[in-house]
Amino acid sequence: MFKKILIANRGEIACRVIKTARKMGIRTVAVYSDADARALHVEMADEALHIGPPAAAQSYLDIAKIVAACQATGAEAVHPGYGFLSERSAFPRSLAAAGITFIGPNPGAIDAMGDKIESKKAAAAARVSTVPGYMGIIEDADEAVKIAGEIGYPVMIKASAGGGGKGMRIAHSEAEVKEGFTRARSEAKSSFGDDRVFIEKFIVNPRHIEIQVLGDKHGNVIYLGERECSIQRRNQKVIEEAPSPLLDEKTRRAMGEQAVSLAKAVNYDSAGTVEFVAGQDRSFFFLEMNTRLQVEHPVTELVTGIDLVEQMIRVAAGEPLQIRQSDVTLKGWAVESRIYAEDPYRNFLPSTGRLVRYRPPAEQSSGGVTVRNDTGVYEGGEISIYYDPMIAKLCTHASSRAAAIGAMAEALDAFYIDGIQHNVPFLSAIMGNLRWQSGALSTGFIAEEFPGGFTGQDAAPAITSTLAQVAALLDHIENRRKRRISGQMNGNGVKFAIDRVVKLGLDWLPVTISEASDQLAESCGWTPGQPVFSADLGNGRVTVQVRRILNGYRLSYRGVVLNAHVYTLREAELARLMPEKAAADTSRKLLCPMPGLVISIPVEVGQEVKAGEPLAIVEAMKMENILRAERDVTVKAVNARKGDSLQVDAIIMEFA
Repeated sequence: MFKKILIANRGEIACRVIKTARKMGIRTVAVYSDADARALHVEMADEALHIGPPAAAQSYLDIAKIVAACQATGAEAVHPGYGFLSERSAFPRSLAAAGITFIGPNPGAIDAMGDKIESKKAAAAARVSTVPGYMGIIEDADEAVKIAGEIGYPVMIKASAGGGGKGMRIAHSEAEVKEGFTRARSEAKSSFGDDRVFIEKFIVNPRHIEIQVLGDKHGNVIYLGERECSIQRRNQKVIEEAPSPLLDEKTRRAMGEQAVSLAKAVNYDSAGTVEFVAGQDRSFFFLEMNTRLQVEHPVTELVTGIDLVEQMIRVAAGEPLQIRQSDVTLKGWAVESRIYAEDPYRNFLPSTGRLVRYRPPAEQSSGGVTVRNDTGVYEGGEISIYYDPMIAKLCTHASSRAAAIGAMAEALDAFYIDGIQHNVPFLSAIMGNLRWQSGALSTGFIAEEFPGGFTGQDAAPAITSTLAQVAALLDHIENRRKRRISGQMNGNGVKFAIDRVVKLGLDWLPVTISEASDQLAESCGWTPGQPVFSADLGNGRVTVQVRRILNGYRLSYRGVVLNAHVYTLREAELARLMPEKAAADTSRKLLCPMPGLVISIPVEVGQEVKAGEPLAIVEAMKMENILRAERDVTVKAVNARKGDSLQVDAIIMEFA
């Protein structure tokens, strides 16, 4: 077994690999760029080595620097994580030439399966069901339009070397093919150094289901059940679960056996994932194979009890699999929510900056529920513009799907983040969505359930009532503290009941603080300044995030975010008379919705632009975002130019 391994990655996956290596008694080496000098994976590893500037091409993607880092530290093997160099066959070949072991599949398997075009050819040769498409090299947008017409709309344009939703577009017309082809090639080039794309038929109302496979260097390959990854936004997975609510045992076995057959055909010898697009009738077609560890691997680990990173390390060391197919059983249900640094209220645009407060729920296993949080950040750390905006992967496991979802909803309520925008309210809203709870999923779920984008979860009467009670309790606890500090009324002496009015959004709700409420305030343990309030209000435990605002609190619960102001009866009468402050008018300006780099400004002063036409293209965290006109406008002034780095709400242009 290896004595020391290097992790050629960063963030949560580097931390994840370090945890297993530590459990196995293996020392670890972290590598880091300038931007990651104070990162969590650097702190966790036994050793750390600087490898270059923030740009991935000059650090994490530089094979020579990784090999040199191994030689300098004496690392015997390298785990690539996912992304970066994990699916480049040149990497394990360079490591092998230097006498270093790659903890992943052999280069031949990567060549056969890691490239989406070649993998589809291999799958077809192995008689695996595949989606109709064109696997050849597409030279330009005109050729792409011709091919799309032959396949039939809608089509999917995908980067051959892609992953994580980058370099991927769905097109329903010639115009969308032309634009999507150009954007997909550009993103593929910047993210993967490979601008090849292919086109395939897009299956309407599909589900995304993938099979985890595990092989060794002795010809053994098994499958570890499936994951459903249909909850996607911009073709990037947001929520995953295992098993899938769609599959029955017969379909699971058929998909698993096809996945194993394909893996054996290319002599696959590590952990990998065979992805399928499935119809609602349980028909399925090969989509691609990822020759690496998947982001969502924790849900498989939770339902099987198998540590995939440990298995990868043991296989790379030459050990045969000790797990037979008959040993694999799926127990309970697991759900994973990806916590991203993005603003769900502004079309999920990336958010960067310092994590002023970062308080995830405690990892634990009790009462039949497991809470797991794979993360690579810490309070006081910074979310950089240079890498993917993932903060953490929050997972829950329970005996049933409903119980796992309930545990996830409670865990999200307790996940407190300040300093940047994040998608926790959106994830919480999904947990409460009836369609999600019923398992009636498709990859169009988010677009269909939130057609106008996410504007916040509507507060049902029960939630409004709960938040009013919480706000009144918070106010009561603070008043008790003030009286004790000042000595007013000997620190107590309050007569019950106390009538209060809570303004929640536009609603004014009467609340009475009773003697029982006072006892709850005394026993709940919340003190002013704590970011999370948790107590049993009579109908089960309620966990609410609390942010102090002027004369009140900003409360977050089950995806609902509301400002709460607590008044006495007389104060409420007067507060109702106060005029509302009007928001500033920005309708004649195009504001930059996130920190980013201006890729192009395709309009000029005096130009008339129709609604829906592009005004600017801004890149953030490797994704190109097209900012379009919301209505017909005439450009009055352009305040930014190609190459400019802009902050949030910077004025890009003004309209007449």
